[in-house]
Amino acid sequence: MTKTTRRQLLKSGAALAALTPIATACAPTDSAVEIPTQATEPATPETLSYFAKNIPDGLEQVAMLARGETTSLELTQAAIERAKAAEPALNAIANDTYETALLAAENPPTGMFGGVPTFIKDLLDWQDAPTLYGSRAFEGYIAPADAPFAAAWRRAGVISLGKSTSPEMGLISSTEPLVTGATRNPYDTRRIPGGSSGGAAALVAARVVPFAHASDGGGSIRIPAACCGLFGLKPSRDALPISRDSGPVSISVNHAVTLTVRDSAALFAVAEAPENGLTLTGNITEASTRRLRIGYAPNPINGAQLDVETRAGIERTAQLCRDLGHEVIDYSIPIDGVEFGDQFLLYWAAGAADFAQQASQFSGKPIGPDILEPWTLGLAQMFMRRQGEFDAAIAYLKAFEAIYESWFETFDVLLTPTVSTVAPKIGEQAPDGDFDAVMDNVLNFAAFTAPMNVSGAASMSVPLQWSDEGLPIGSMFSGKRGDDGLLLALAYELEAAQPWIDRLPTLKGA
Repeated sequence: MTKTTRRQLLKSGAALAALTPIATACAPTDSAVEIPTQATEPATPETLSYFAKNIPDGLEQVAMLARGETTSLELTQAAIERAKAAEPALNAIANDTYETALLAAENPPTGMFGGVPTFIKDLLDWQDAPTLYGSRAFEGYIAPADAPFAAAWRRAGVISLGKSTSPEMGLISSTEPLVTGATRNPYDTRRIPGGSSGGAAALVAARVVPFAHASDGGGSIRIPAACCGLFGLKPSRDALPISRDSGPVSISVNHAVTLTVRDSAALFAVAEAPENGLTLTGNITEASTRRLRIGYAPNPINGAQLDVETRAGIERTAQLCRDLGHEVIDYSIPIDGVEFGDQFLLYWAAGAADFAQQASQFSGKPIGPDILEPWTLGLAQMFMRRQGEFDAAIAYLKAFEAIYESWFETFDVLLTPTVSTVAPKIGEQAPDGDFDAVMDNVLNFAAFTAPMNVSGAASMSVPLQWSDEGLPIGSMFSGKRGDDGLLLALAYELEAAQPWIDRLPTLKGA
C-alpha cells in the first residue's frame, strides 16, 4: 500500500485536487452499493452448538502444547472448524489463509505464543496475505512484508488464520464495510460488534480463537471489547509498534482483544517497543495490593445520553471498586467536550482524505463512490470544507495531552462507561446511511474513548456488566501515558472479583 503522510497530503494541495470529484459526483447519501448477500444469512443455533463451550485462553493453549497434551496442528484445525461454523452467522472474516496456517502448524514457530492460532485485523499488513483495509479499492492487494506490529506477533509465534473484518480504514465505530458486508455480534446477531476491530471481537467472543489482533485510533479496541464482552487494553502511545505514520498527532495503537487479562498482558510484553523510548512495562502477572483513587465520571463530555442499562452498569462498577477498597471520587471532566469532539473530528476527516488519495493511487480510479464508501467520502468532503482550520486543530490536539494529565492530580485512574449504549442495531451506523444521521449516532455512541487516543494514554474496557437481555456493558478505566502496568494490575483484581470468562454468547437473533 502506498503511504502518503497527512502532512505531505495537506501541504501539497493534493487533497483538494483529488477530492474535488466528490463534491460534484455524489453526496454522502447518494451512492447505493449492493452489500454481499453472504453477510445476511445467519446460521441456526444448531450449527453453532459449540458456542455453549469455552476454549482455553492463549497461555493455557501454550501450556497444553508444552505438556504434550495437544499439537499446534490440532489447535489450528479445531480453530478453523470453529471459524467455518461461526462465519455464516458472524461474517467476521475478510480473508482466510487456512491452508497456509495448517502448513505453518505442522512445524510450529517458536515464541511465547508459538503455535497458537489467531486472526489479524484487516488494517494490518501480514506478509503474503491480502489486506483490504475494509475497502473495495484495495481488492487484489497482497502485503509484500509484515507491518512492524505484525512482525512482533510473528516473532511471538502466532499462526494467522486470516484477516478479521474492519470498516473502511477503521473510520467508524461499526463494522459494516460494503466490501464484505455487516459483521454481527455473537450475543445478538441483529446488533453490531462495534468497530473498528469488530471482526476480531466477534471471533474472540464466539470462542473461535482466544485472542485476536486489534487496533485503536479513536476507541477501536475498547468499543468492540465493550460490545462483545471482552477485555480490551488500548496501550500507551509508543509502548508497542505502530502500523503506519499517524500524522502530526499520533493517535493509533496496536494490541489485541482477549478473553483474559493475562493473555493481554503477555501479548503486550512480547510486542513492547523499547526503541520508542517509553519505559518498559514487562509482563504484569498479578493484581496489586495498592488501593487507588478512582475518579468516577459517568457523564459524556459531549452531552450524549447514556441508556438506562449502561448507567446502571457503570454505577455497579463504581460500587464494585468501593467494595474492593478503592476510593471512588465523583468527578466532572473539566473540558468543553463539543469543542474537543469538533477538533478531533476534523483530524479524523483528514485521515479519510489521506486514505481517499491512497485508494485512488492503488486502484488507478478517481476518488468517488466506485471505490470508496459514502461515509469515507463524506468525511473527506468535511475536510475539504475546513482544511484551512487544520493547523489550529493540530495545535489544539497537541496541547491536549497536558490538559488530560492534569485531570489526574487528584486521582490515579479515571472510570467512565466505554460507550453510551449497549451495542446498536445493524444499520444504525451503516457507512451508506444518511451521513448526518450516522454521524449523530456515532458521536453519541462513541462519546468517551477519543481523549485517550489524543493524549496517548493507557485505557482499557473491562467486561464487568451485562444488561437484563444479556448484552455486554464495558467499563472503561483510563490512566496517564505509561500507566499500562497500573491498569493491567487493576484488571487482574477486577477479573478475580467478578469473572466474565463463562459469559458465553447466546446467538440471539440467529
